[in-house]
Amino acid sequence: SLMEQLTFFHDHTVMILSMITIMVAYIMMTLTKNSYINRYLLEGQTIELIWTVMPAITLIFIALPSLRLLYMIDEINNPSITLKVIGHQWYWSYEYSDFSNTEFDSYMKPVNEMNKNEIRLLDVDNRTVIPMNTQARVVVTAADVLHSWAVPALGIKIDAVPGRLNQGTMNI
Repeated sequence: SLMEQLTFFHDHTVMILSMITIMVAYIMMTLTKNSYINRYLLEGQTIELIWTVMPAITLIFIALPSLRLLYMIDEINNPSITLKVIGHQWYWSYEYSDFSNTEFDSYMKPVNEMNKNEIRLLDVDNRTVIPMNTQARVVVTAADVLHSWAVPALGIKIDAVPGRLNQGTMNI
């Protein structure tokens, strides 16, 4: 649901920006072809008020949905499961610490061991399993260098920094 809201916000912002671009292009084209001058536009406080207020209103139309979405992403409801993800130089370590303290490492599959339906550089030997319709918390850290743990389809991307725990939630 978060990725769906991110997509809606992207579409909303692109629509506003495309309307602004079309309007500015239209005004520029008419100014190049128009030889008439309106003397009331040359010295008018009304037009200055309009071109000051309109961008402020446009920014409000972009900022309010953005803030709502930002708070939705950072919201953490009582998670049913916690997944600890540790980034290493060439692999990821996963820990399910809520139930039986299960730990495993996940390495990328070499090209010569892959099946035809697997994607190169994305498929691994041990996949992470998270149950559907449950709130899951993901705690991400790194052991050595900076990493970025992401699941684009779920709209989640968390940076893994050594010595720091970053947290995110997802509901599949």
